[in-house]
Amino acid sequence: MEENSLKRKKRMLIELVVVVILLFSLILRVGYIQLIDGERLKNMALKQQSLERNVGAKRGTIYDATGENILAVSSFAESVTVNPKNIKNENKEKVAKALSEILNLEYDEILKKVNKNTSVEIIKKRIEKDEADKLRSFLIENNITSGINIDEDSRRYYPYSSLAAQVIGFCGSDNQGLSGIEAKYDDILKGRNGSINKLVDGKGHNLNNEKEEYIESTSGKDIVLTIDVTVQSIIEKHLEEACIDNKCTDGGNIIVMSPKTGDILGMAGYPSFDLNKPFEINNEELKNKWENISQEEKNKLLNEMWRNKAISDTYEPGSTFKLVTASAALEEKITDTDNKGEFNCSGGIEIAGVRIRCWRYYRPHGSESLREALMNSCNPVFIGLGQKIGVSKYYTYLNKFGLLNKTGIDLPGEAGSIFLKENKVGPVELATISFGQRFEVTPIQMITMVSTIANKGNYIAPRLVKEIINQETGEKEKIEIKKGKRVISEETSEKVLDMMNSVVSEGTGKNAKVEGYEIGGKTGTSEDGVNTNKYVTSFIGVANTNDPEVAILITLYNPTGEGGHQGGGVAAPIAGKIFSEILPYLEVKNTNDKIEEIQMPNITGKTISDAKKILEKLDIKIKGDNFSGDEIIKKQIPEEGIKVEKGKEIVVEVEQ
Repeated sequence: MEENSLKRKKRMLIELVVVVILLFSLILRVGYIQLIDGERLKNMALKQQSLERNVGAKRGTIYDATGENILAVSSFAESVTVNPKNIKNENKEKVAKALSEILNLEYDEILKKVNKNTSVEIIKKRIEKDEADKLRSFLIENNITSGINIDEDSRRYYPYSSLAAQVIGFCGSDNQGLSGIEAKYDDILKGRNGSINKLVDGKGHNLNNEKEEYIESTSGKDIVLTIDVTVQSIIEKHLEEACIDNKCTDGGNIIVMSPKTGDILGMAGYPSFDLNKPFEINNEELKNKWENISQEEKNKLLNEMWRNKAISDTYEPGSTFKLVTASAALEEKITDTDNKGEFNCSGGIEIAGVRIRCWRYYRPHGSESLREALMNSCNPVFIGLGQKIGVSKYYTYLNKFGLLNKTGIDLPGEAGSIFLKENKVGPVELATISFGQRFEVTPIQMITMVSTIANKGNYIAPRLVKEIINQETGEKEKIEIKKGKRVISEETSEKVLDMMNSVVSEGTGKNAKVEGYEIGGKTGTSEDGVNTNKYVTSFIGVANTNDPEVAILITLYNPTGEGGHQGGGVAAPIAGKIFSEILPYLEVKNTNDKIEEIQMPNITGKTISDAKKILEKLDIKIKGDNFSGDEIIKKQIPEEGIKVEKGKEIVVEVEQ
C-alpha cells in the first residue's frame, strides 16, 4: 500500500511540475505577445481588418514661359477595382463578363481576378466617362452593391501632343514621371495620394454599419518652364523641314537660349513622338512589323525615340569650336582681330611631322587676319593659335567654359564631354582640338559656351524651370539664375562677337543673314565617328551681336540630300529662317525700326533735381545714382541741341 501511495504522490508531483511549467510558459508567451510582439500583431490584425483603396493625386500642371500655355495637365478620372471576397459566387461570372465587355478587357483575365482570394484587385485605371456610366448602370440594374469600386483617379494629358516631347517627358501607369521634366521634378509634381478605408471581418466581408473613411489626396505643385510655346513651335517646324529636305538619317536638334539668363527658350529634337501615346513607335516602317519585334528590341527602339540628343548625345563640333580657340587667343593677347597679313594659309600645316590640311587645301586662303581666318573657317590658322596657347592654358579655358563638366541642366540623362586627359595631349592632338575635331561635346555644352561669350564673357548656366507654384497656397518659388565666373573679358567678348558678325555678313555663314538684325555665327562640319562616311553639320549664332538677346545652335546628323553636308549650305539657312521669325516675336531690336530722337535741352546751371524733372518728360536719364539732388550742373554730355535716342542716359559734371 505504501509503495502505491508513494508512486501516486510521485506522479502527482510530476503532474504538478508539468502544470506549473505549462502555466509559466503560457504566462511568458502572453507576456511576450503583449509586451514585445503586441504592436506587430496589432498592425497585422488592423491590416487584415482594413480595406484600403488609393485615390490618385492630381499631378501638378506644367506651363510654358508665359505662364498661360499648358504643356501638361492632370484631370480627375476614375479607376475600377474589385474586392473578390465581397462578390457573391453566383455573380462572379456575370461581373467578369460585364467588366470585360464595358472596359474592353480579356474575359479570362478578369474572371481570374474576380475569383482570387485577395482583398483588392485593380481592373483598369483611368477609364473613360462613358465606361464609368455604363458600369454604374450595370451595378444598379443587377442590384450589386458591394465588391466593385469606381474611385477617383488622375489622368495626365498633353495639350500640344508632340511639342517639346523629349523635354517635357511623360508618365507611367501609376502616374509617376518616366522621362524629361516629368521624371526630374517627379517629387514636386506628383503630390500625395489619398485613400478610401473601410473595416472588414476576417473573411474580408464588409462589416455592417461601418462607413468608409475618405482621406483626400493632395495635388502636386505646378511648374513654369523657360520654354516658350511660340519659339518651340517655330524651331520644331524648321527642324522637321530641314531633316526631311536634307535627308538627315539620324535626325537633328535645335536649342534656343537667352545668353543673359540661361533660359532655354526652345529645345527641339527630330523625330519627335506623341506624349499622349508614348509607347506608340513614331516610325511607320517599324509600326507595320511591331508585333514581330522582340520585347528587348522594342524597349531599345522606344528608349531611342524618347532620348533627348541635345543633352544625352555627344558629337564632334567641328569649326564652331574655333570660337573657343579665338576667345582664348585674344584673351591671352596672342593675336588681335585685324592684324592684316598676320597669318598665311598654304593649304595645310605640319605639326610634329604630320601634315594637317585646310578644308580648302586645293585653293589656299593665303594671307589672312584672325577675322578673315574665322570668316574663311581656315584650319591652319587655328592650329597655329592652339600651339601658341599650349595644352595647359587651352585646358584651363576648356574648364572655364564648362566644356570639361556637365552643365547641370535640370533634365535627367545629361552626358559629359569626351576629351583626352590633359597629360595625354600632344602637339597633334592639340592641333585637332583647336579646330574642333577628335573629341566630343554635347549640344547643351556648346550653346552654353556661345552664350557665355555673348554674356559679356561671364559663364551662364542653362535652366529649364524658372518657377514652382503651390496650387493650394498660391506661393511661388523662383528658381535662381545660375551665373558662374568670368571666362573672358568684356573686351574679348565684343571682339569675338564682332568677328562672328563678319562670318555671317561676309563669310561662310552668310546664309544666316536676316535683314534688319546684326546676326553673328559660325558654321561647322565634322565627321560622325571615324571612317563612318557620316557627317554632322551645324550652325551656332547670336542676335544681335551688339547686345545679344538670343543664342541658337542647330545640329543635323548625317544629311545625305542634294544640298550636301556643309554647315554654311545646310545649317546656316535654317538659322536665318528661325531668326527671321523668333526675333520679331521676342521684340529683339530691329535696326530698321525708326529710332525716336530728341534734341538735348540746356540743363547747365540747374540742380540735379530740377534737371531730372525736365529730362523725365523727354524719357532721358542722368547717369549715376550718387547725387543728393542739390548739386549744380556745370557741364552736360551731350551738349544742348545734340540729338539723343529716347530712353538713353546722359553724363553730367557738377560743381564741387
